[in-house]
Amino acid sequence: MNGNLCPKCGLPLDLCTCEVREREEKAVKVYTTTRKFKKPVTIIEGLDKNQGKDILKHLKRKLACGGSFKNEHIELQGNHKSQIKDLLVKIGFDADQININ
Repeated sequence: MNGNLCPKCGLPLDLCTCEVREREEKAVKVYTTTRKFKKPVTIIEGLDKNQGKDILKHLKRKLACGGSFKNEHIELQGNHKSQIKDLLVKIGFDADQININ
């Protein structure tokens, strides 16, 4: 019975909302910068290490671009600021917590 409880809140795992609360508390910052040869790169900061790779995989598939997860932020090749907010909301982030510069 003890293996079916969340270690953070003590609720059964099917009722636990710890992961959702953690996502809602963090602010996600999205901006673009340029790299070598003036190539645009979209940076997404404020993500959790545990979820970063899964989010990166989903975004790369939806945006048809390359990318990497380094130092708790995602780097996507190209300027994707206009599409990122909708994709992050569909994943489960709160629209008010996403800041696009």
